Amino acid sequence: MSGTNQPAGGAVGIDELLERVRAGYERVEPQAAYEATRTGEALLVDIRYAALRDRDGLVPGALVVERNELEWRLDPRGSHRLPEATSHDLRIVVICNEGYASSLAAESLHRLGLHRATDLVGGFQAWREAGLPVVSAPA
Repeated sequence: MSGTNQPAGGAVGIDELLERVRAGYERVEPQAAYEATRTGEALLVDIRYAALRDRDGLVPGALVVERNELEWRLDPRGSHRLPEATSHDLRIVVICNEGYASSLAAESLHRLGLHRATDLVGGFQAWREAGLPVVSAPA
């Protein structure tokens, strides 16, 4: 029907997509992510682009992986994987700036079989607001 705002082919808006994606796993609050990394239970992965890392700083110990390389670097079977990508059972907490792009990234990791992947509620900004450690990006 022309003239309506109905999406074609069952398309959804980004808000609905985020809601669907997030229903598939349990997101992590900043303090819980901090504790999980301190005990070695989780690997924090910062997918923010360089300008944001330079401006706001880094989470100490977080692995920096640009979003466009994430799947290649964390796939335990991949030829371009990082040494930290040891198994599909690895608990990964993805961090973006505000907790939106990280949800989509975590869902993508689930598709690769990384079933314990999740993301940080509120992203880096929530981490910083919680008073958790942040260091300046190297010059």
